[in-house]
Amino acid sequence: MQKDTSPTSTSSSGGGRIRHRKRSNEVIPEVSKANGSGQLLVNDKSKYKSMLIRAYSSVWMIGSFVLIIYMGHLYITAMIVVIQIFMARELFNLLRRAHEDKQLPGFRLLNWAATSIIFAISRNTMFIWHFFFTAMLFVYGRILSQRLVNTVNSDKVLYRLVSSLIKYHMVVCYSLYITGFIWFILTLKKKMYKYQFGQYAWTHMILIVVFGQSSFTVPSIFEGIFWFLLPATLIVINDIAAYIFGFFFGKTPLIKLSPKKTWEGFIGASVTTIISAFMLANIMGRSQWLTCPRKDLSTGWLDCDPGFLFKPESYSLLGWTPHWFPWKEISILPVQWHALCLGLFASIIAPFGGFFASGFKRAFKIKDFGDSIPGHGGLTDRMDCQMVMAVFAYIYHQSFVVPQSLSVEMILDQILMSLSFEEQEALYRRLGEVLQQGIQRMY
Repeated sequence: MQKDTSPTSTSSSGGGRIRHRKRSNEVIPEVSKANGSGQLLVNDKSKYKSMLIRAYSSVWMIGSFVLIIYMGHLYITAMIVVIQIFMARELFNLLRRAHEDKQLPGFRLLNWAATSIIFAISRNTMFIWHFFFTAMLFVYGRILSQRLVNTVNSDKVLYRLVSSLIKYHMVVCYSLYITGFIWFILTLKKKMYKYQFGQYAWTHMILIVVFGQSSFTVPSIFEGIFWFLLPATLIVINDIAAYIFGFFFGKTPLIKLSPKKTWEGFIGASVTTIISAFMLANIMGRSQWLTCPRKDLSTGWLDCDPGFLFKPESYSLLGWTPHWFPWKEISILPVQWHALCLGLFASIIAPFGGFFASGFKRAFKIKDFGDSIPGHGGLTDRMDCQMVMAVFAYIYHQSFVVPQSLSVEMILDQILMSLSFEEQEALYRRLGEVLQQGIQRMY
């Protein structure tokens, strides 16, 4: 019999023993030719079938999204939570090794199975749900705590209960995390240390990626649905336009990480996105439901003064257009100029989130993160650019849109968000005394 001389085996100099490199039993799915062959869409013979599948999925996704937007802020936040659950599931599944997980007491939880929470929680899934619940409680507790207080401030008993829970929110989250940390140490198994610590680090990385962006997305929703809806819509438009332009005209490859991306699709999508940003801002900016901020967790209709950004300004076209042109002036919302910046980022910078995801998938030799959306892959495949855009939209809003100087409205909001009911009463009495003293001095 011929000896194995492959690089996977080496001879020991002492006893002639042959040592074989340990091979993983993990089955890595093959990358389809559509993803790895570098074939452009314009040359793909099955492109029309793929386009129909993607179009069908896009229609029901957009329809569901519009319905949730109509239902309001709280339902949009719930949608974000559901998306995060599925994203975490898809990302954890990348490194699942079933043959090793079965040997680790309680550790499969760090590798996740989202459906297990829906149907039955087994001992093997408790670990990941512990860290997931802790991360969710920490992030959403910090974001929604004061709005929850504002919702229940009419009921004194419930108000005091909620205020007490919020006061000890950090202690509860830290205690839960330390409990999971000690639990992890106690489940360490000999000869599996490297793998277990790798999975522990992987768990934390995924939770940071998934929940990190929510600390920007959810506040944008409550600042006004406009600041969530417009950036998210621009990413969808950019993605659809890039696909269409690449489908019909794409001939010049854009980047090796994504062989189907073309310069024609990138440029066409950029122009379409920037124009759409300017036009959509005018349409969305006229709806109080989209522009008014929400200070609590109620679902009622909103009525507010949206501010000067959403009040139209007229610009004369005399001298700029021929005499036969029907419109002599145009009405533009100031927020439309900000929308151009969002459109520019969505078309030029945000796609690099997709390029990053493409490189990530190539590293693991997979085509998509999942198969929950026919023709699109998994939810993570749809959210790669959205996460980059959500962070930018929040930072841009806080830096360039929110006024830096204090106003009566901002001070009142801080009072309602930061002071307890008793403290607000004390402040009210104190202000009354100060005003009374000022009136006496005047007269």
